[in-house]
Amino acid sequence: MKGNRVFDAVAKQAAEHLWEEFWVIREEKPEVYQIIREREAVLRAYFLDKMGFNLIVHRSFAKLEKVPAQPEAWMGIQSFKQVQDYALFCCLLAYLEGKNIDEQFLLSDICEELQGLYPGEEALDWTNYNYRKSLVRVLQTAAELGVLTVVDGNIAGFSYLETYEALFEVSQVSRYFMRSYPQDLSFFNSKEEILEAEWQGAADSAGLKRRHRVFRQLFLSPVMYAQGNGDPDFLYLRNFRNRIREDIEKHTDFQFELYRNGAMLTLPEKKVRFNIFPDNKAIAEITMQFATFVRQQREKEDISLQHEGSLSLMPTDFEKWVQQCKNLYGAGWSKQYRESSLTETTRDLLKFMIEWKMARQDKETGVIFLLPLLVRTICKYPVGFGCEVKR
Repeated sequence: MKGNRVFDAVAKQAAEHLWEEFWVIREEKPEVYQIIREREAVLRAYFLDKMGFNLIVHRSFAKLEKVPAQPEAWMGIQSFKQVQDYALFCCLLAYLEGKNIDEQFLLSDICEELQGLYPGEEALDWTNYNYRKSLVRVLQTAAELGVLTVVDGNIAGFSYLETYEALFEVSQVSRYFMRSYPQDLSFFNSKEEILEAEWQGAADSAGLKRRHRVFRQLFLSPVMYAQGNGDPDFLYLRNFRNRIREDIEKHTDFQFELYRNGAMLTLPEKKVRFNIFPDNKAIAEITMQFATFVRQQREKEDISLQHEGSLSLMPTDFEKWVQQCKNLYGAGWSKQYRESSLTETTRDLLKFMIEWKMARQDKETGVIFLLPLLVRTICKYPVGFGCEVKR
């Protein structure tokens, strides 16, 4: 069929699922899997040409291997709280490799095997609540991802009772969670070395590698900032902005926006499928109001910006601004933030803005830099909101 060989509306829909989901498992989403399968050729060609990404279409799943140009904090597994969680997850994957597909096993079997596989200096002690809670997070995440199937029992029960039992089954896709690396991971000493190895074997064309880096940053990051006046990737954006805009808006529903210090993709209409700003979290609303306050403060106090367009604040000044913002808009905030302490609100706001690349904090000095993306938005309540009506 002709539609299968062109990047049409169906291919756009398929690409959206590949972008936003770790993988599309056939048993869970047969219709989505089918449209990916039907548009496999055009999807594979597009992702490989623009980003250098591999599209894997297996009889049980479809997966786009999304490798970032630069690693960012939000790219981790959000349910994990400690490095230990990642270590246990890797041990679980190693354990599952020794099992047959659809083979069943008990929670007690996992606990015993992980004690031998765990690389930490301290042995795993399942009488310790923190270790049990860590394993619960790992097993729940593995089940959500489809790496294993819960046959009987409630994973959370292990948090409260070390002898709690549950029954699991090896899924069809368990062996495909980890992607293939250019060489054995033991040869790498840092995440930077792993990312650099991704370019080995690629075409020698510097232009092709630059295009891949630029498209990866645009699609995998909230914003792409210029790294100085001579940033070659940002110069590429400026020189080919019309071609990039045409290409992106032809193959996706995103709009390409380019500013003096940054570039980003935006959606003219909100789509539930995407993780976008603002979302429905109360802290997102506060972020927009804080952005409005920052804009007003800069104009009021005639504050100068850094060369890259950022505004620097000491932590005490940042907290003071958050307090002033709360004085203006706090009456309309959610109950959580109306009642929480200033310290808690400041911490949550800064963490959220850093995740969305609206702010960054210097680890040594503690200085907070409010970045250009922050003041792109504006939000305030109508006049009189939250005030009592006089009769």
